[in-house]
Amino acid sequence: MTVTDVAASVAFYRDILGLQPLEFQAADGSRRWALAFGAQKINLHPAQAPFAPHAAEPRAGAADLCFLSPIPLDEWSAYFEACGQRVLDGPVQRSGALGPIVSLYIRDPDGNLLEIANQI
Repeated sequence: MTVTDVAASVAFYRDILGLQPLEFQAADGSRRWALAFGAQKINLHPAQAPFAPHAAEPRAGAADLCFLSPIPLDEWSAYFEACGQRVLDGPVQRSGALGPIVSLYIRDPDGNLLEIANQI
């Protein structure tokens, strides 16, 4: 995911969503960051100099991610309010990869759309 400020993105995803930041050395010797959750990770590409391979048109703020959570959305909503994060929409019923879900939406520091969802 292309971001304008790697440190700000790491802090947001760690402190607000609880993702685990991973700093690692790539094969070319450069230092990189990723965000881990379960068996998945999101690589962070600095917008000023995205490393290869990268998106066809690397641009901060263009991502739309959905995270399934066992935590009820009313708890997420109260938590986001306490953190000063504005909920854009929800809870609303949607179709998820594994069936029906109920979702709410926030944005990260770059404006990426983040969907937090509970399976129905």
